[in-house]
Amino acid sequence: MSGAAAAMGQMVWEGVQTAHEMQPKILGQETKLFLVDTKSDKIEAANAVSRLIEKEQVAAIIGEVISSDTLAGVPIAERARVPNISPTATNPLVTQNRQYAFRACFVDDLQGKVAARFAWEHLKVKRVAVLIDQAQDYCVGLATFFMREFKKLGGEIVSISYIQTGDQDFTAQISAFRGKNPDLLYAPNYYAENALLAKQMQGLGVKVPILTGDGAQVPELLSIGGKAVEGMYFTAHFHRQGAATELAREFLKAYESKYNKELDAFSALGADSYFLLRQAMEAAGAADGPKVAQTLANTKNFPGVTGAITMGQDHNPIKGVVVIKVEKGKFAYQTTIKP
Repeated sequence: MSGAAAAMGQMVWEGVQTAHEMQPKILGQETKLFLVDTKSDKIEAANAVSRLIEKEQVAAIIGEVISSDTLAGVPIAERARVPNISPTATNPLVTQNRQYAFRACFVDDLQGKVAARFAWEHLKVKRVAVLIDQAQDYCVGLATFFMREFKKLGGEIVSISYIQTGDQDFTAQISAFRGKNPDLLYAPNYYAENALLAKQMQGLGVKVPILTGDGAQVPELLSIGGKAVEGMYFTAHFHRQGAATELAREFLKAYESKYNKELDAFSALGADSYFLLRQAMEAAGAADGPKVAQTLANTKNFPGVTGAITMGQDHNPIKGVVVIKVEKGKFAYQTTIKP
């Protein structure tokens, strides 16, 4: 709820709260939500999971929001046999070989491959520069999967540069890839760094289009980046234009009435995490950790807010990837690419 990823955490929390208000009871009992701020920090995230399990004695955990913090907390939940579902942590390692770790979002290898296909088939680019925030597992993983797939398709990675979360000056990195004349910059980083990057590219007269990942679908990208982020593409989990299920339409109405703003992907995924846990507990007939985990693992075609959800290998949902473009200061839906 604070720190570098605060905007994402706050949106997820809004989604969880709205879902809870829509369906407040599980197995006939009122459900209580506990909120702990991880401050976008790995150590705080691990402490938060311990506190929720030991002090609050929770039946399940929704969170964390970013991959690095989720990776810090899931081993603790795993040992305690408490189901942990992240709305938005996309790194494959989050759920790999774990019995109690789940996610509501698609995984980075799928997102990276789809981004590469979109760049190659839709944008028709051949030469790509890549800029990676090496402090974040999410950014490193997404870049790796993109580069592997793009090269497999026949494309060329002409430059790889690195940044760190919180960096303010990207002049050196821009100069490095500018000299390679790329057709596209793939920058799968979080919203603040991407917004500043776009502004500095504009200031230096670099007109290379930017493609990024789901970590950019945050209003702050627009407020920080302004006109500099116009034309930026990104792969995403959800756009309100694609709300296809009955639950999605009901949730969209409830959320937008409550917060007086358009429903975003992070809030939608927060809601799906709650709804998935709720249906698993109802189906299991108890809030028992092992039973709930088994039921969650067997989820098939659950009609969630972000579309139909089937749990695949390593508890990774199989679902479509949305492509969005910043147009006239808004997130404009482009297409949905099926896995």
